[in-house]
Amino acid sequence: MLRYRSIHSIKRTQNIVFASVFRRNITRISPSISDILTKHNIEITEDDLKHDFKEPLISHLRKRGLIETCVNEEQLRKDVETKSLGLYCGADPTAKSLHLGNLLPLMVLLHFNLRGHRIYPLIGGATGEVGDPSGRSTERSSMRDDIRKDHIERISQQFLNFFINAIKYGKTRNPEINNLQIGSQELKNNKEWWQNMGMLEFLAIYGKHIRVNQMLSRESIKNRLTSEQGIGFNEFTYQILQAYDFYYLNKTFNIDIQVGGNDQYGNIVAGVDLINRMRKVEESKFANEVYGLTVPLLTTSNGVKFGKSAGNAIFIDKELTSSYDVYQFMYNTTDEDIKKFMYKFSLLPTTIIDKIIDLHNTDKKVRLGQRILAIEMCDLIHGDGEGLSNYIISEILFSRNDIRGNFKADDVLDAFAKQNLVKDLSKEQLFSTNIVNILHEVSGGEKSKSEFKRMIKGGSIYIGNTKEGKITDSDYSIKADDLIEDKLLLLKAGKKFYVVKAI
Repeated sequence: MLRYRSIHSIKRTQNIVFASVFRRNITRISPSISDILTKHNIEITEDDLKHDFKEPLISHLRKRGLIETCVNEEQLRKDVETKSLGLYCGADPTAKSLHLGNLLPLMVLLHFNLRGHRIYPLIGGATGEVGDPSGRSTERSSMRDDIRKDHIERISQQFLNFFINAIKYGKTRNPEINNLQIGSQELKNNKEWWQNMGMLEFLAIYGKHIRVNQMLSRESIKNRLTSEQGIGFNEFTYQILQAYDFYYLNKTFNIDIQVGGNDQYGNIVAGVDLINRMRKVEESKFANEVYGLTVPLLTTSNGVKFGKSAGNAIFIDKELTSSYDVYQFMYNTTDEDIKKFMYKFSLLPTTIIDKIIDLHNTDKKVRLGQRILAIEMCDLIHGDGEGLSNYIISEILFSRNDIRGNFKADDVLDAFAKQNLVKDLSKEQLFSTNIVNILHEVSGGEKSKSEFKRMIKGGSIYIGNTKEGKITDSDYSIKADDLIEDKLLLLKAGKKFYVVKAI
């Protein structure tokens, strides 16, 4: 059963009980997860923590469902364990934010980076002006330069923030990561090398190494050629631009691997092919073999695709998709998708994920798997602590259990403060007037005092989140006992929650 309550209806949200941690290994994991694991008696062993890093990386990525296809996989399996490799994935600035589907290639980069390999997130400042036809049946709309520039700045920052947050998050999920030599990270923009490249120069040097018959054989091109709309020369040549990106990055920065979505396979192969052809001309400038990795299309168990074109994109920009909305979206994940998403997006050891899923399956109504998945996604994208904050908000909004003893007042205030939902009132104000005046004040005049009086008569005003807190008298005055830890007051008016900090 789906549940959702808009954050704007509190102006916005399971069940967490803080318990003493009883195992040394659990204390080394983020409190937001360790408390849940402890509560449900899920044991974490040293073998669990070391397990993932004992597996060959490519095998581990396949287990997590992060590899769909691999170019030159046999050799890559050897090189990834014995050499320091460089890899990149790119995103064109077609929107102001990356979305959940974009995170799959980034997760591949993250796993490589944690094991010491160099990563290069690439923003398509140049290729974004042309438009990639992959996975599209229609031509992309043109974009104003100022909008594209804004998108480039936003996505560049999102790339940087993602890896900062993700590595911090990873260290809280598996302490073994603290013992690893993490690789370097460097952001690139392909405008850097395309802005000084003339068309005649490009055709003269590289044109003879590009085969039109191979370009025509790409699935994305064939589909567009047979469509009513056809394909423009700009989109037709996009794969050449992406192929040259790989060639340039390999030659200049010794980047060995390109990672992309499954719809990018043809473009990635074009890059591998161009590098191999140029190798015959510039043999001394190339050392290692080059590789391509594609990630699977992100879909639900019933085949629903995630992304902008599908209209259900979960953006990593908080302005477009709040941290709370990420939490609620993941909480509503079906039982069939929990393990798949947790394997892909969590850095919890896979053996721990298996234990969580096994326990989840013993009583699916508890929704343990969904709760942990939601916390994982929030912490991965927005930083450690975001998941727990949303967990607290959700518990208060949806649970009928008294929060006293389950949450500390400061944790509740911090959680709601992150959503700008805390109203400060002096104790003098709270204790010197009636409940109607307080509700009118904390709601910002959203409802009249008469409306609040009618709600009290209708039995829809509460102090706290339990039925025992129902207010039946419009003249009721707040008492010291109504405050949690002498500082927190929760008021519920219909479907809206108001969080008051008594100062």
